[in-house]
Amino acid sequence: MSQPFRLPAGGQIDRAATLGFRFDGREYQGHPGDTLASALLANGVGLTGRSFKYHRPRGILSAGAEEPNALVELRRGARREPNSRATMVELFDGLDAQSQNRWPSLGFDLMAVNGLLSPVFAAGFYYKTFMWPARFWEKVYEPLIRRAAGLGRAATEPDPDHYEKATIHCDVLVVGAGPAGLAAALAAGRSGARVILCDEGFRLGGSLLSERRAVGDQAAPGWAAAAEAELAALPEVRLLRRTTAFGVFDHGTYGAVERVGDHLAVPEPHAPRQRLWRIVAKRCVLAAGSLERPLVFGDNDRPGVMLAGAVRTYLNRHAVAPGRRAVIFANNDAAGAVAADLAASGVAVEAIVDARPEAQLDRAARDAGTRLLAGAVVTRAVGGARGLHAAEVRDAAGRTVTLPCDLLAMSGGFSPNVHLTSHLGGRPAWNPGLAAFVPGDLPPGMAVAGSAAGVFDLAGCLSGGGKAGVESARDCGYDGGAFDPPAVAAESTGVSALWRVKGGGGKRFVDFQNDVTDKDIELAEREGFRAVEHLKRYTTLGMATDQGKTSNVNAIGIMAEITARDIDAVGSTRFRPPYTPVSLGAFAGHARGRDFRPTRLTPSHDWAAEQGAVFVEAGAWLRAQYFPRPGEKDWLETVNREVRRTRSAVGICDVSTLGKIDLQGADAAEFLNRLYINGWSTLAVGRARYGLMLREDGIVMDDGTTSRLADDRFLVTTTTANAAKVMQHMEFCHQCLWPELDVQFTSVSDQWAQFSVAGPRARDLLSRIVDPPFDIGNAAFPYLGAAELTVCGGVTARLFRISFSGELAYEVAVPARYGDALVRRLMETGKDLGITPYGTEALGVMRVEKGHVAGNELNGQTTAADLGLGRMMSTKKDYIGRVLAGRPGLADPARPSVIGFRPVDRSRRLRAGAHFIADGAAATTENDQGFMTSVAFSPMLGHWIGLGLLARGAERIGETLRACDPVRGEEIAVEVVSAVFYDPDGERLRV
Repeated sequence: MSQPFRLPAGGQIDRAATLGFRFDGREYQGHPGDTLASALLANGVGLTGRSFKYHRPRGILSAGAEEPNALVELRRGARREPNSRATMVELFDGLDAQSQNRWPSLGFDLMAVNGLLSPVFAAGFYYKTFMWPARFWEKVYEPLIRRAAGLGRAATEPDPDHYEKATIHCDVLVVGAGPAGLAAALAAGRSGARVILCDEGFRLGGSLLSERRAVGDQAAPGWAAAAEAELAALPEVRLLRRTTAFGVFDHGTYGAVERVGDHLAVPEPHAPRQRLWRIVAKRCVLAAGSLERPLVFGDNDRPGVMLAGAVRTYLNRHAVAPGRRAVIFANNDAAGAVAADLAASGVAVEAIVDARPEAQLDRAARDAGTRLLAGAVVTRAVGGARGLHAAEVRDAAGRTVTLPCDLLAMSGGFSPNVHLTSHLGGRPAWNPGLAAFVPGDLPPGMAVAGSAAGVFDLAGCLSGGGKAGVESARDCGYDGGAFDPPAVAAESTGVSALWRVKGGGGKRFVDFQNDVTDKDIELAEREGFRAVEHLKRYTTLGMATDQGKTSNVNAIGIMAEITARDIDAVGSTRFRPPYTPVSLGAFAGHARGRDFRPTRLTPSHDWAAEQGAVFVEAGAWLRAQYFPRPGEKDWLETVNREVRRTRSAVGICDVSTLGKIDLQGADAAEFLNRLYINGWSTLAVGRARYGLMLREDGIVMDDGTTSRLADDRFLVTTTTANAAKVMQHMEFCHQCLWPELDVQFTSVSDQWAQFSVAGPRARDLLSRIVDPPFDIGNAAFPYLGAAELTVCGGVTARLFRISFSGELAYEVAVPARYGDALVRRLMETGKDLGITPYGTEALGVMRVEKGHVAGNELNGQTTAADLGLGRMMSTKKDYIGRVLAGRPGLADPARPSVIGFRPVDRSRRLRAGAHFIADGAAATTENDQGFMTSVAFSPMLGHWIGLGLLARGAERIGETLRACDPVRGEEIAVEVVSAVFYDPDGERLRV
């Protein structure tokens, strides 16, 4: 019969529709409203996975996000996703799932032999075994570990789906849509507050969906549906289903991931598969519920051993009987409801085994038509890979009784979901009356309600949630009055702690996924790993995909028992985000492939493309590399033309990609003094200055020119590559080092289009577009001048007389929206002057001819002295990097410094990266004296030239060395010369 364990009636499933799915190649059927776990149970599939270390057979343990056993691979090909919890996978037609961590099959796994070797694989096995002999690590240990490590298989093809990120603001965020969460959202929503209610399930209601009791005058699921409908109708309430709040961050910020299309075989067109929400909330009500704990006894990991609360969920929500004959083993009053629901569903209840000596569940046992074994414990689950046969029970008198069953529902008490309360450093507090950790210090603006706060009765959850919602809305300025909770029947929630059952044989598992037993905890204690964080790492307890949700508290209780300490003294591990795994795709959003760092286009890009420019990626930018003309045979001929034309007439180059930072404030000059090695207080308004910035270790970070536009305003320029880094550095310095300085700054790199106009006719060209009465003559606007003015009849502009090419040059900046128009106007206006556009290649050639250092020399290893700029280092002030720049190793005169090179045979080509070796010395690392950093063919000199870092470079002008390039197999004799090859006295840029 199809779905032999499906109950004939009940549940929140749509029996009118049938969904087909596959598990390990076999075809099954389920219904809308099922999870993969409930559909497998309905079809009688009890074996769903294998444990990580011992490869023991495992079945479904839970019905929620805490599931450690039923981890499967979903889909195939590019959409294959490992480690999906079957309990959280919403069933859809065509779903294809496979078990994992087994070979050759789930039913017959050869790696189960590890179970026979379990004495060898005890806690600390890895640390003790793989340390010796050391030579085994690379060839034996590491390959074996890599083959055995990991769960599931990631897709090997690019992910075809896309992911989104979004930010949303609200007054009250409610996390969890169980009874407390629904009540809180209703109370806050009715007040008019902006409310977001998020829940990880595809239906709202939480534990209400698993209840048979009445809430008010409705069945529990009906009340939840009515509450959901009311919330959906409120205009200021937003419902986020299938959304997990995974982290709490500073200033009321919460991270959540919405599984928009995970319940579909293929996401809908133009819809993301997942959406990462950044929720900014004034107040938060955490109503995340609680997690039921397993009990620790012999072979408690057998398929057929389940959490009692999960049994209720499958019975009442999914209309699935997880077994035909059940035994209930518990230490709390919740076992009574489990027995009643099993009996009402037609499942035979063999017995209720209550570890507490008092007969507190006697009435519940009678109502369910079964017997109560008070003061008894289950010592061992008896069964095989496919399921459970019986439970061995030690009664109050010490006798062993075997109870036949195929389902063992266990409940060790409930642990409030305190994870989100701890993400900002708070520690949970132990409550001995509840035998559970409850929230301790809370993040600012957060309130906790329901079982997340340690309130385990339904009436208390509803009233507590309503109260939290009212108070949170009131804190945000909304007063909707009190919340009147619906009436529910009273219930008992008594519990008595039971951390493990000794005796009975078999392994007693604490962490199901990582196969950590109570014996491993005992071993860790004997070897001194008693602190909970040490225990976790030594045994790998709680380090699996479930992050110890079902194991941590039991482990802490066992350690307390072993060491004869209170649980308070043992403490708890620290919870960190994310609460449950979040896909990397959700974190990345659109930032993948070509969009990982979107290409940025210069303001003149369209114009340059019309000119036939060849583009090159420069960091995040696409820049014109050169502008070929008809008849030119290669790039070198083109670049030579651009250099000659610029040096003989006038050239134009888009330099908008330079970082530009607007710096203002009374202490702006002092701020620059502390950042740069040279002084800025003496810089006059209307003047620019070259500056060099060091890292804290004394190494050069960046260079650029800074112009003073007013007494309290500077424009700082940076290199293209380091624009973001310098901005980040400034932010750190201001926020952390010198918050007392009155200074503000912002990046304006994208706000201004900037062009270099260079060459002997540059002034003639600019005088045609600069609006009068501004005078750009040499006397009125000298070298390193800076001014704000207008061009082209009133367009706001800035003009800087600075030069990277060594020619008379200016940089003119206009608002970015005018960039394209400006370059076209300049080209049209300069036709009779012989204007030419030039790209980054020509720019590089001219800077090498002038000996200007750039990115190849600012490589993160050079000092100011290495670059020939040591005299810029002020001795009258302090600045970042000053002290460490004076370390003996960095001040050593024998360090490699920048110097020029030319080939002895002028027809030979130089190669960047070639290493300098003395004549007659072997080309070895020991004889390496430096390397060539930049090379260019100089059309002005007619041969190749280069810059490089050479030991004691400035002292060695006139020497001949060998430039050895082992990669290309070349060796060239080079002469050491001055780094300034062209116009050494700088006469051309000052005319």
